[in-house]
Amino acid sequence: RIQILFEEKMDNNHVNHYHEIEVSPCAANTVNPVRKLVDTLEINPNPDKAFLKLSIGDPSVFGNFDPPPEVIEAVSEALKTSCHGYAAAHGDYRAREAIAEYYTTEASPLTADDIYITSGCSDALRVSIDCLGSSSKHILLPRPCFPIYKTICGNRGIPVKYYSLNPYKSWSVDLENLEAKIDENTAAILVTNPSNPCGSAFSVPHQLEILKIAEKHRVPIIADEIYQDMVYEGESRSFGELSHHVPVISCGGLAKRWLVPGWRVGWIIVHDRHNQLTKVRGGLTSLCQVIIGSNTIVQSAIPQILSNTPQSFYDDTLKKLKNAANIMYGELSKVPSLRPVMPQGAMYMMVEIRVDHFHDINSDKDFVEKLISEQSVFPLPADMFGAPNYMRLVLTVPEDILMEACSRISQFCLEHSVEKPPKRSCP
Repeated sequence: RIQILFEEKMDNNHVNHYHEIEVSPCAANTVNPVRKLVDTLEINPNPDKAFLKLSIGDPSVFGNFDPPPEVIEAVSEALKTSCHGYAAAHGDYRAREAIAEYYTTEASPLTADDIYITSGCSDALRVSIDCLGSSSKHILLPRPCFPIYKTICGNRGIPVKYYSLNPYKSWSVDLENLEAKIDENTAAILVTNPSNPCGSAFSVPHQLEILKIAEKHRVPIIADEIYQDMVYEGESRSFGELSHHVPVISCGGLAKRWLVPGWRVGWIIVHDRHNQLTKVRGGLTSLCQVIIGSNTIVQSAIPQILSNTPQSFYDDTLKKLKNAANIMYGELSKVPSLRPVMPQGAMYMMVEIRVDHFHDINSDKDFVEKLISEQSVFPLPADMFGAPNYMRLVLTVPEDILMEACSRISQFCLEHSVEKPPKRSCP
């Protein structure tokens, strides 16, 4: 009995003296703005209405944007080969060779040595930002922008500055504002083209203007081009293809154009015509070694995916996205309290919320919370992207859901308008 009491006392003393374990600065500085906002958002949909989620940038959610059978077959065939072990950390040679061949142009020829395969495009961005940024060298980010950029920089202690996009000029870059933000401590300019969240696709002349500024200040470009070739209004090309002197690190992958975001295979394409990125190439290889390479099954399928996917699949995807954009723009343009911005590419539309048109709505978050609780429609409040009083809607929902969502949004705006229509009296 005395022995048991003694052991219990020792255990209690041990617990009492055990201090709380501190989290690392790396973890403490890792903040995902999307998760942060969604976790604090009051999501209480109206139980009498089907919940329509126009918030998720995953084309596979509704089943109306599926990869083509050729892509599925490529992975099925890959499973029959010896693709079960490790590949080179920066990617299987045959996959890198296929990517180089697919994206090479006369203006910008590529080889397998210019390709680094990563675990999705977000990992490609992480590797690229890690390779160029530091605690004393900042990255210039667009505003609005995809929040993962800030998450990566914050995690690594890399400072950021923002340059502005103009919502009244199809989210083009404010060139004067961009140039004003560049100084001797600018490590890189990050551009997103086509854009999540904006749905913009820069014209070639505008891309050349951006490149001219980068060249003037001798700053490299990190290009998030995961939506490359997903342009349905106008012409837009890869920054790497257009650049003659500016080194460009382009980030892409299978996720969006081939509609397989869960497969987690992305890539970095280095466009370096004047050998200014020799040290950076070594850094990219080293950083790819952190996770010892990406999914080897999908890597083995890449040559077949790129060579066998028919052009009709790409055309059909763009046709459906453009149709959705036209429907949403047409319907929401009828609502006086909203101003949709017609997208030119990617899978999203940004819509301005004119809060002064409402009697009880003060912000985009307020708008979305009330829209969910009353109409069970869930867009993303765009303040998380750096665009307060806007909302982002996805274009990958089926047409009937899209029409229903637009109808509910219109009704919601009418009911909360400063000038509410008079109620009809009973006869």
